[in-house]
Amino acid sequence: MKRRKFLSLGAAGSALAFTSPQTIAEERSHRADVFNLNYAPHFGMFRESAPGGPLNELDFMAEQGFRSMEDNGMKGRSLDVQKQIATRMEKHGMTMGVFVAHTIYWTEPNLTSGNQEKRDEFLNEIRESVEVARRVNAKWMTVVPGFVDLRKDMGYQTANVVESLKQACDILEPHGLTMVLEPLNKRDHPGLFLSEAAQAYEVCKAVDSPSCKILFDIYHQQITEGNLIPNINASWDEIAYFQVGDNPGRKEPTTGEINYLNVFKHIHSKGFSGVVGMEHGNSQSGKAGEMAVIEAYRKSDGF
Repeated sequence: MKRRKFLSLGAAGSALAFTSPQTIAEERSHRADVFNLNYAPHFGMFRESAPGGPLNELDFMAEQGFRSMEDNGMKGRSLDVQKQIATRMEKHGMTMGVFVAHTIYWTEPNLTSGNQEKRDEFLNEIRESVEVARRVNAKWMTVVPGFVDLRKDMGYQTANVVESLKQACDILEPHGLTMVLEPLNKRDHPGLFLSEAAQAYEVCKAVDSPSCKILFDIYHQQITEGNLIPNINASWDEIAYFQVGDNPGRKEPTTGEINYLNVFKHIHSKGFSGVVGMEHGNSQSGKAGEMAVIEAYRKSDGF
């Protein structure tokens, strides 16, 4: 299979399910004003405002103008719940964001090591994730290459990771699916292989596939290297997904040091139409705290 090209997909094989424009228009006519960017809350973020489980939360998200939802733990949900979530999101014309595709090794090397058993485990989990993605109409899945191998030079580790990702792309490309590599900061997650935007960019260029892109988590990158807008620009052609959290605290925008109004405005000005995941906690408890999250995004999106 040639990289940089997806195989043609029929409607039944598409990674995303769409409702008709008329249905989406009707749904949105009952919502609050939608945002400029496509923000994706997660389950639990609005549990007080929409008690009763994930489906009620999805209804609430849609009513508030959110057009997407992400769920790191989707793969661990029952098949029945996955199908219910997909049906409710389709009803609202919502896009499914990322879920975590595989076991993340936080304290021992897996992909960096070149160990064939660890590579096979990863590839089998990618195959499983293809089925989950098809079931919930997802296009993106999060991949974290795991812990460093202290017995190997970085060049060998990088080559091992790239080879594993190339083999994963052979699985993902026929389905039009994309794994997004997430660099994580060294303060919260010490010892991981992937931490910097430039490093993720280098790996994606080496893999050379539309099925391997960057998840640029603004919270993590603020801690690791700052210089957010220049780094976003430098790695732009490999970024497929953003996530958000303010620093310090990893709460909603406006609670920390990051000027999210400027960052969001910049991303929007570059024509980004993908998902921006709200991967953070709420700074305040209860319904008031949940409404504060929504207000923070309206303020930060007000350009």
